[in-house]
Amino acid sequence: MKKEEDKVRSNSWVRIIDDDPDHNKAMEFLLTCKGWKVKKYLSAADFLTEDRTSLPGCMVLDVHMPELTGLELQRIMKEREITLPIIFLTGYGDIDMAVNSILEGAVDFLQKPVNPERLLQSVEKACRQSIAASNPFLLLRADEAQLILKKLTERELEILKLVNKGMSSRVIGERLGISERTVETHRTSVCKKLGTHTTAEILKLFEIAGFD
Repeated sequence: MKKEEDKVRSNSWVRIIDDDPDHNKAMEFLLTCKGWKVKKYLSAADFLTEDRTSLPGCMVLDVHMPELTGLELQRIMKEREITLPIIFLTGYGDIDMAVNSILEGAVDFLQKPVNPERLLQSVEKACRQSIAASNPFLLLRADEAQLILKKLTERELEILKLVNKGMSSRVIGERLGISERTVETHRTSVCKKLGTHTTAEILKLFEIAGFD
């Protein structure tokens, strides 16, 4: 479990977005002490112009900020298809605001002063969610990968093992006595069953499962 937690932390960035610099420093201290990588922004505009939103992680976002509020930023992110999970913080929140933010996709809505354990739990949950979306196999265990591969037929597994050895569809067809088109049909079927899009993803799944 410790190794898995380390993977989550090393592959995630926690963005703290709050117009209070002292609060940002306190949050950064709490998170970095627990092994998280942190970026701080004093406004929503700074985040939108400076952050690499393609990197997995999450946002710890203040609701009440000047010029562009946290809730307005959430709407902009939705329009731009930025999918980073959001944890809202507020000292003035109410039930309706919390419910609406969650319905719009926020992971959590926390009141200031924040309970450190609650925040850390929310950050862990949000970052796992982000990694699962961007790199679904990163946190996968060998037994989980083996279970996924059980969806495949014996012929599909046979073809994948040859793909894993670097063989082309033509060479695999010659080896198995089937047409190249049939090999490609099997490979397409594998992608659909496993929810993958590339050969590299499938081979990564093989590697995790411990298959030769």
